[in-house]
Amino acid sequence: MAGTGMAFIAGGSGVIGSAIARRLAADGIDVALTYRSSAAKAEALAAELRALGRTVDLVQLDLEDAAAVRSAVDGVVERHGPISQVVYASGPSIKFALINAIDPAEWSRVINGDACAAFNLVAAVLPHLREQKRGSLLAVLTAAVDRSPPRDILSAAPKAAIQMLFRSVALEEGRNGIRANCVSPGYILDGIGTSMIGEHDAGFAERMIKAIPMKRTGEAAEVAEVAAFLLSDRAGYVTGTTIPVAGGLQLA
Repeated sequence: MAGTGMAFIAGGSGVIGSAIARRLAADGIDVALTYRSSAAKAEALAAELRALGRTVDLVQLDLEDAAAVRSAVDGVVERHGPISQVVYASGPSIKFALINAIDPAEWSRVINGDACAAFNLVAAVLPHLREQKRGSLLAVLTAAVDRSPPRDILSAAPKAAIQMLFRSVALEEGRNGIRANCVSPGYILDGIGTSMIGEHDAGFAERMIKAIPMKRTGEAAEVAEVAAFLLSDRAGYVTGTTIPVAGGLQLA
């Protein structure tokens, strides 16, 4: 693990965020989990992790509110001490759509709810990480950043912006002992990719899986394994990179 300190997981009630929280807890790391509206899921996860002996700080948070994000991060530090690991595993609901069918208001909603939300988190945690001269950040992206699939711009565009944000953090903050990396999941079982596929006919799902070299959907736990590695000291000389966890979908 990356020294002592708590992991701050934005989007901890989601499928992948929850899997990352479980994986870090298994490594003996205490966690602060944020959620926006899924209180029941967040409470259930917190109870599960506390049963493992972990300290869990549960925070209801709108990541689009920069002042609230800063207050939440400062509060976790005041209550529990340093944050050593930071995970952005959040994002708004989206649908497949052609660009000419996307309303500007929908575009703004998605950009604000994802790219701007990720920036708010980075802006809130960097002062603490710079002060302690260490820390590791991780963003959960999408395989769409590597392959630009049709009708997936609402997923790919904000995640591509987040990828550049985290690469720039790695470039600027490495001298301060801060690392920043990303994982880019493909179609994860029970994740947003699978739910988007579910909006279409069975043939569409079959075509999507056929395009994956490994010919199957992935599991959130598989993403969490890579995330835990990148966050840990095992990846102490890894920064500014993105690892696809997509069964080779990024190659298709």
